[in-house]
Amino acid sequence: MKTSEIKKLETKDLAERINAEVAKYNQMKLNHAISPLENPSQIKNMRRDIARMKTELRQRELNK
Repeated sequence: MKTSEIKKLETKDLAERINAEVAKYNQMKLNHAISPLENPSQIKNMRRDIARMKTELRQRELNK
C-alpha cells in the first residue's frame, strides 16, 4: 500500500485497517513457520506496510 493511499483513508478506517493487517501478518508468520511460503518477502512487505500505516496514524495524533 502506497503512502498516498494511506493518507486518503480516514483515521477510523486507518485504525481498523491496521488491526486487520496485523492479524493477517501474524497468521502469515504462523503459516510460514509450519510450511514455508513461496515468496517469503511478502512478510517483509506486509511488516513495512503496517509500519507506514502506524506512522501516518501517529502523525495524525500529533497534529491535532
